[in-house]
Amino acid sequence: MPKFPVDAPLRRVIKALEQLGFRLVREGNHIAMERENEDGTKTPLTLPNHSTLKSSTLRTILTQVGVSRDEFLAAYANT
Repeated sequence: MPKFPVDAPLRRVIKALEQLGFRLVREGNHIAMERENEDGTKTPLTLPNHSTLKSSTLRTILTQVGVSRDEFLAAYANT
């Protein structure tokens, strides 16, 4: 199993999240993304707009939006 990225580049994280169905909504001090679910609801996601994201921050965000570690790592490896 691949290791979770320690200081993940923000652009690579965004590309991985886009592969998981999220789309960029706006960008400022924070980056807002959202995913439309099958039942018509939307899942919002907010990332700090830093050049890299710490692994603890990324894990917390993924837990909040219901993306598993393995799902994310598979998408991250494809970017």
